[in-house]
Amino acid sequence: MKVVLAPDSFKESLSAADAAAAMARGVRAVLPDADCVAVPMADGGEGTAQALVDALAGEWRTVATVDALGRPLEARYGLCADGLAVVEVAAAVGIGLIARSARDVMRSTSLGVADLVQDALNAGATRIIVGLGGSATTDGGAGLLAGLGAVWLAADGMPLEPTPDGLTMLDRVDLSGLDPRLPNVTIDLACDVTNPLLGPEGSAAVFGPQKGATPAQVPVLDATLARIADALVAAGLPDVRALPGAGAAGGLGAAFLCLGGRMRRGVEVVADAAHLDEAVAGADLVLTGEGSLDRQTLSGKTPAGVADVAARHGVPVIAFAGSLGDGAGDLVGRGFAAVVPISPGPRDLASALAGAAADLERAVATSLRLWLLGRERR
Repeated sequence: MKVVLAPDSFKESLSAADAAAAMARGVRAVLPDADCVAVPMADGGEGTAQALVDALAGEWRTVATVDALGRPLEARYGLCADGLAVVEVAAAVGIGLIARSARDVMRSTSLGVADLVQDALNAGATRIIVGLGGSATTDGGAGLLAGLGAVWLAADGMPLEPTPDGLTMLDRVDLSGLDPRLPNVTIDLACDVTNPLLGPEGSAAVFGPQKGATPAQVPVLDATLARIADALVAAGLPDVRALPGAGAAGGLGAAFLCLGGRMRRGVEVVADAAHLDEAVAGADLVLTGEGSLDRQTLSGKTPAGVADVAARHGVPVIAFAGSLGDGAGDLVGRGFAAVVPISPGPRDLASALAGAAADLERAVATSLRLWLLGRERR
């Protein structure tokens, strides 16, 4: 029997690879000779690079860069075969890297992301997957573009810092120094955010407050993002401000779109890169899961993406979760044969996290026995 193991990470307890390994132990407890094919997954958020490095036997590269406030740090990205690099925005400019008391969206920049992209280009990358999400910035990707060679200018020709504060006097941008290798690189943007760059559904209004923007700062940020977009269009780049996803990661979505990036569902990008479709072909069962399953699962989360691939091959899917939220029961029959909580009973959070691997292994073994019994009866 061929069983494909394609989970996302179980947040704060198991990486996607660890979850797949626990699932394999559960399967082999019931079927020792089963062909277990592990395909660690993610949906473009935290853990995307880890999942692809694990799935594709890639390597990590560590780069000296800066966080969103310009403070030195080391960040890593994944480099896989065939010129594929996997960059997570949050690795360099993630909001989780900055203490809540130190967050300052007006002085935050995405400059650090450029160091990861540049290193990937230097390493020979011809395709870059960018996991958008978790950034501390709302700079419209001005920092990224500055790090790749753009120069932001005031009316008098003075260079400006690529932060919202620094760009209040923005007049134009000089793109003559933009890295000439960029047009020859395929950039896939792994993201499930569909917000445009500007307006009431845009980056500043929707995500700015989460990054510490005050009600008074939100319209200032929105106006600055508009000036950035105007300057890029005037310099000859496409007007992407209204495209779905342009507002992702504080407007980094817009900057990457200007560079020719393709916005895609995160789980689809990962599934393609990890060759999930090939793995599922000919399988008897697919197991997936993540920390929580609820009514949002069908909105682009990893288990739903895995179920979509399995459906194309007519393979049943069982999903496992650390917790089941509102609407989880509705997932049965909508791509999933069963939805299973891994905890054997009520327990405190610390115990649940510590026991996640054993709980997942046990839940998989129990579910597989029941599934096999049901198949025999049919």
